[in-house]
Parts: sequence; structure tokens; C-alpha cells
Amino acid sequence: MKKYFIKTFGCQMNVYDSWRIAAMLNARGMTATKTVADADIIILNTCSVREKATNKVFSELGRVRDAKKPDAIFGIVGCVAREVGAAAFHRIPELNFVLGPQSYHRLPEILSDPDTKLLNIDLTGLEKFDELPQMTTAPTVSYIPIQEGCNHCCTYCIVPYTRGREISRAFDDVMRDTLHAAKTGAVEICFLGQNVNGYKYTDENGKIFRLSDLIRATAKIPEIRRIRFTSSYPTEMTDDLIQMFATEQKLLPFLNMPIQSGSPDVLRRMNRPYSLHAYMDIINKLRAARADIQISSDFIVGFPGETDSDFEQTLEIARRVRYINSYSFKYSPRPHTAAALMPDQIGEKVKRERLAILDGVLNEIQREFNETCIGKNLTCLYEGADKTGRHLLYRTPYMQQCIVARAENPKQMANIEITAANRASLRGKIVD
Repeated sequence: MKKYFIKTFGCQMNVYDSWRIAAMLNARGMTATKTVADADIIILNTCSVREKATNKVFSELGRVRDAKKPDAIFGIVGCVAREVGAAAFHRIPELNFVLGPQSYHRLPEILSDPDTKLLNIDLTGLEKFDELPQMTTAPTVSYIPIQEGCNHCCTYCIVPYTRGREISRAFDDVMRDTLHAAKTGAVEICFLGQNVNGYKYTDENGKIFRLSDLIRATAKIPEIRRIRFTSSYPTEMTDDLIQMFATEQKLLPFLNMPIQSGSPDVLRRMNRPYSLHAYMDIINKLRAARADIQISSDFIVGFPGETDSDFEQTLEIARRVRYINSYSFKYSPRPHTAAALMPDQIGEKVKRERLAILDGVLNEIQREFNETCIGKNLTCLYEGADKTGRHLLYRTPYMQQCIVARAENPKQMANIEITAANRASLRGKIVD
């Protein structure tokens, strides 16, 4: 029996894609292996959001080439494949296939004829969802893509090039995947999209479906206990979606809504067309809808032309909103983006220093929030045992990791009293 090895880089969309690739290979009678040397086909599912990520992929390809069996085939799928295209074969001549994010359903072609070189990086829509078999089982948390691509075209972002323009999946298709996940073990559904709250599908009768409709329909499924979505764009946070936080208790009181910078000038150069006032108005509406909601964000420091004053404004918005968990990065020039050609590129030393300062502020806010949870009872989702086997790991409604003592037959959902906290995690005891 032939074996496959898949390594996934980057976002949860890639994680989902890898699950579907695995389901396709399983349907062809193959089995997964955890070692490259044992595999007959090796697939790297790639991310190109930052330059470092792309370089990491090619370093990994070199290691795979040296470690694989002589007759094993290997290649890349995903965003790096779309970004570099045929140039990948020049960098690693032994590669067998390079398939973009909408093309990995064509892998059987290379399995049928391993002597060919398969290149397909077209952005042709969402055919992959129709071509691939449905997963036979779902993990406790199931990630369901509802749209791909983005129309916002931020000047630093390569996603419109690698994933294409926005396209939303049919409402019925999404719900079919969601129901299947619920019937095969999922307790939590996370809807995915590069611009997830921009989801908009019009059926043949002219009826328009939005993310709020997906949430409402999913909440009616008894097996599903928790719902969330990522990643959100501020101007797409419509009133109907905000209202869901007030009316649907299965929707977690946690939202990632990236601001990227606290400087109006930097936001303008990023092509992020919202004011700080408009952003704060959305935050206030969310908090009015649900008092216990918490927000996380993404930040980019060292964007071309960012001054000390611009950076101070970013620190100020972080302190003002008090994001409980955020992702911050140094600006990384990407091909095909306008920002890569902008003047006043910031030096690495300055970017590194600013990132350290911002991380210090964000980490302190996160620690302070975690400490406010001490003494509270939170309904948490079981994730498994820790590496030592002595503790169990749960995930709170705010996506914090909570560590509890090992117990026999742990429940999928448990009421946990939080007894201690640090920046990275909570500790607690099961009380029900």
C-alpha cells in the first residue's frame, strides 16, 4: 500500500486544504505516514504571506529531496506554488508538481503518470470543493472555508495574487460540510475566509446569504456547541453580524478584527479604507451587543514610511482597545504588491526594535486579561493531553489554553474554575 506525507505551512485555510488532500489520497487506497523517507508522495502545502515563509518552504524542499526514496514524487501546493510558478522547477529541478490553491484536486494526474511535470496555478474558482471527496471524519474543531480570495487589495498583501478575487461558496454546500462535520465528531465550527465576514452568496432565486445566515443555521445543529469565524475585515462587520453576538450564545464572545496600524497615514498607504473613529465605533457596537466580548488583532510594524509618531499611534490603539491576543509582524515586502515598490522602506533594525516594543505592550495586556479570569468558571473545549501526559488541555471561549490535572474519560466540554494565570495560559480545575 502506497503512503503519503503532507506538511502544512501557514493559515487554517491550508490546514483544511490538507485535510481534503488527505481524504482524496485515502480514497485512492493510500495511507498517511509521519516520515518523509517512508512516503511515496510528499506534499508541502505552502504559505507565502511573508518572505521568510517562502524561503522556509524551499529549504524544506531541499531536505525532502535528500531524504525521500529515489522513486518517491514530491512537490508543492498552495500559495507559494501560485507565487513562484514554473520558477520552482528551476530552483528544485527534481520537483514533480507545482499546484496553486485552487488546483490541488489535480494531484491524481501526477499519481497516474509520475514521469510528468505538473504545473497548474490558475485561479479558476472553487472547483476543488466539488472534485474532492468529503472527509470521512471531522476533528472536534472543524474548519469550514466559506469563501476564498480578497477584493480589498491591501498594498502589502499577496493574497489577491495567490488566492484571487473574492468568491463565496454556495450556502447549501457550506451547510452540507457543516452538517457532515457535526455528525462525525465536530463540537466547534470555525468558518474560514481571507475576508470571512465579506461572505455573500446569491442563490438561483435571488436570495442573498451572509455570514450571519450561516451562523444562525449552524446554531440549530444540536451537536455544535461553539461557533467562531476568522479572519474579519473591519468594514465588513455589518450590523446583522454584530447582532449575532447579542442573540446567539453558541457564537463565542471572541473576535479577531485586524487593525494593522494605529496611524491614519499608514492605514491610507496600506489601502485600509477605514478611519480609527469608524474602527472604534465597530468595537463599541460589539461591546454593546455582548458585554463579555473580547477582541484580538493583527499588527504590521515598519511599513514603508512609518514614523516614530505613526508607531506611537499603534501603541496607543493597542492600549485603548486592549486586545487580549494579537499577532504582530515586521513588514515583509512581497512580490506583486504595491508596498514593495514604495519609497522610505524601513531598516530591519528599526523594525526589530519596534516589534519588540509592541510585543511587550501586547503581552502585558494579554497577561493582565488572563489574570482577570482567575476565580471565574469558564466552559471550555477539550483538546487532548499535554506532551508530558500528566495534564489535559482545554480551550476557553476566548481561545486561551487552560491546563488541568489529568482525569479519566475527560468530557468534550467542561466547566473549569480558573485558579492561576500567566501570559501564555491558564490553569484550572474541573468543577462539574
